Amino acid sequence: MKRIPIFVAGVAAGIAAIIGLAATTGWPVSLTSGHDHAGTGRASKDAHGHEDRPPCLALTEQQIRDAGITVAEAKGGTLRRHFLAPGSLIPDADHIARVSVRVLATVAELHKKLGDSVAKGDIVATIESGEVADAKSEYLAARVTSELRQTIYMRQKVLIESRALSENEFLRTQLAANEAQIKLDGARQKLFALGLSESEVGDLPNQPPESLRKQYLRAPISGRVSDRRVDVGGLIGREGQESELFVIVNLDNIWVDLAVSPEDIASVREGGSVSVRAIGIEGEVSARVVFVSPLLDRETRNARVIASLPNPDHRWKPGTFVTAEIPVGDHASKVIVPRKALQTIKGVPTLFLRDSDGFEARPVRTGREDDDDVEIVSGLTPGEIYAVVNTFTLKAELEKAETEHEH
Repeated sequence: MKRIPIFVAGVAAGIAAIIGLAATTGWPVSLTSGHDHAGTGRASKDAHGHEDRPPCLALTEQQIRDAGITVAEAKGGTLRRHFLAPGSLIPDADHIARVSVRVLATVAELHKKLGDSVAKGDIVATIESGEVADAKSEYLAARVTSELRQTIYMRQKVLIESRALSENEFLRTQLAANEAQIKLDGARQKLFALGLSESEVGDLPNQPPESLRKQYLRAPISGRVSDRRVDVGGLIGREGQESELFVIVNLDNIWVDLAVSPEDIASVREGGSVSVRAIGIEGEVSARVVFVSPLLDRETRNARVIASLPNPDHRWKPGTFVTAEIPVGDHASKVIVPRKALQTIKGVPTLFLRDSDGFEARPVRTGREDDDDVEIVSGLTPGEIYAVVNTFTLKAELEKAETEHEH
């Protein structure tokens, strides 16, 4: 085959315009017509019987370094296959608490306001209720009665042992003591049901009578007050239904609510990890799938997937729209190259292979791919050296040289 050396004036200037290099000398570009249609890199013959080899760019080592072109050795690897699912952030249902009452009451004082941080057990409000006063009074009365009955029972126990008391009289005293204890236990449990703590119940005998109508409401979890639904002096509580005063949310952990198509849902497994990113939030984070719905939404026909996302700095906010990258398995390939190494020339994916003179533009056939890499099915074998960075400059110079050669 006869190689036709073409010295293209201004080639270096063209590359310099692209990569910011000063134009000094022209690049000698050797061109041959045609390309390897089989994608193997082997020479074929044209209609006149001449060898039809891939076009080449003749470059020196210094020119390659000046152009910022880097090379790599072809080798195998693993493609990370995945699909994308849209979704939004919502509060973790296990980290939401509501401060509410089950009695008819009046709001006497609000100790926290919207947005305040609270710790578990902090007093958030004080209410006044006749039902609370009645329950406390019932407990105090039952406590006094039980103590008296227990004292009488202990005294008669001594008398029955000395035969100074009839057995029937002692049994009646024992029954009364047991009944008093049962009433006391019931009154105590009623106070617990109203929200009083064990220490508050134990301290009731020491409280002044005017405090009997008051009840302190405490935060059931640590977090921030995300909603306040009452005002001081407001009447709260309805028969058979809770009445909420505050909603407290802990954002140390947050949920990613995803919509996955029926075609992809079989690839999602509870316990697996997904990568989450959102517009306006730098980087991506990993979340763990905690729930895959067995049902499809009636309207969207998508399945609901919930992933748990650690959020210690509260950077991720509920309501944010996100995209999750869900892996569907890895695929091992004999030859893979970075996506940026490939250029499309005359509609054919092409790599620039390093040879003794410079670079050879070789068509290849591609297979599977992921975000970063592409599988090469034919046209490149392990061990061959190819250009990775700034291959677009090689493409530009090749096309320019071919155009000038045709003219």
